[in-house]
This record gives sequence, C-alpha cells and structure tokens, in this order.
Amino acid sequence: MTIAPFRPGTPPVQTLPPGRWHGRIWVSDLPLARPERYTGCVAEFDRSGLWPVLIPHDQRFAANGEDWIDDRGRLAPADHRISSADPGEVLARWWDTSCCDGACLRPFGAKFPGLARRPVRRADPLAEAGNTGSILAARGQHRLALVQTERPADIPAILGWTGMIKATDQVHELSAVLRSWEDRFGATLTVLGFDSMELSVAAPPRTQGRALTVAAEHRSFCLPAFAGQPGNLREFAAGLVQTRRWRFSWA
Repeated sequence: MTIAPFRPGTPPVQTLPPGRWHGRIWVSDLPLARPERYTGCVAEFDRSGLWPVLIPHDQRFAANGEDWIDDRGRLAPADHRISSADPGEVLARWWDTSCCDGACLRPFGAKFPGLARRPVRRADPLAEAGNTGSILAARGQHRLALVQTERPADIPAILGWTGMIKATDQVHELSAVLRSWEDRFGATLTVLGFDSMELSVAAPPRTQGRALTVAAEHRSFCLPAFAGQPGNLREFAAGLVQTRRWRFSWA
C-alpha cells in the first residue's frame, strides 16, 4: 500500500507493507521484512511529515492474542502542552532520592545537578536514526509505525502514550525532555513499545565527566532503568560514554 503524505504538493511516500491506522498511528500488520524500509521512511520524513518508529514484539500481549496499541487505553493527546514544560524543571521534580541512602547518587546528592551541556555534534541525527532503526529491524521482530509529527520527540504526547504511567501521567513533560535531548544530543525516537522506548544518539557524551550529568538526567527520566542495573551513578554513566542507543523501560 501507499500512504499519501499530509503536506500538500509533496510526492507520495514509498510503498509500504500492508497496515492500517490505529487513531493517530499507522502500523504495519506484520513485522518489517525489509529493514531498509525504515531508512527509506526516515529519508522521506522532510517531505511526508511521517516519522517512523519500530514497534517491538511483546510476548506479554501476543500470548493472549492482544495488541497494546488497540487493547490498552491511552491518555488524551497532549502535544499542544509540550512547549509549556521546562525540561530542566521537569527532571528536577522527578529527581527521586528515596531509592538509597545517597551513596548511589554520588557525586550528586539530594538536588538535581541540572542539564548536561550540549556536546559537539559529529553525526547527522536523521542519518543516525535511519541506520540504527534498520539495524534493529534486521535483528528482531518489529512492526513499522508512522506518526504525523514535526519532530519525533512529540510522538508520545501526540499518541497519549501510557508507557510511563507508573511514574507520571504528564506525557507532555516526557516529550519536553525528549525535545531537549533531540536538541542537545541528536537523540531521536526510533523504538516505541508498550512501556519502553529507544533513542538513537548522534552526539553521545564522550567522557566520563560529561556522561555523569547525562546519567543523572536518565535517572530522573526513568528511575526503573537505573534501579534495574547494578552499581551506582558513576558506573551507570560509564555505560553511556560513546553509546549511540539509549533505552528506557518502565516495566
């Protein structure tokens, strides 16, 4: 099938596998058999206004013949509220010090350290996203999804995504943080699951010192991702140095 673009005067996007609209998201019926189609959709984004995300296979729903996109509720779309949220203030409010006696937060403490500085960008974010998405599609079962948006960061708010509902129901604040990461790190949404997401990163922190503040942001954004791994914030940060994929799960 071919999905017509939303922007007048633009050429049609590439031919896509069978699929259908589920509200504001189009999803292929079957896992993506040709990973290069993801890259092709990224290349079409400027003309089509449709950003591709990969929907991973989720055995929790497949075992019961369900699909979380249709069979689980959504929040009200909140993309109109994204610009009202300050990412630094959001992450400071989400900074939770109750998980330990403070040792795991070193060198920081009870106060959120603030946003990390923008690194020197050395790769094109869209090219990085296209490469990452095609690699992930080749390695596992992912359906292809398309969402009309001006920037990938807005997709959770556009959809009223509930993946972070255990931590917050303010999905526009989550998208505000994603916008900030897009701007600073070229971090681009490539995978969206029921309660997880993955970003490709064009400009990851290159040193342990820079990664520490980024690690603090990650911890605020998704505490389960930090609490689910051994070690303290310094060790968590070491895993972010030069890492071009950021994964978050609220499971």
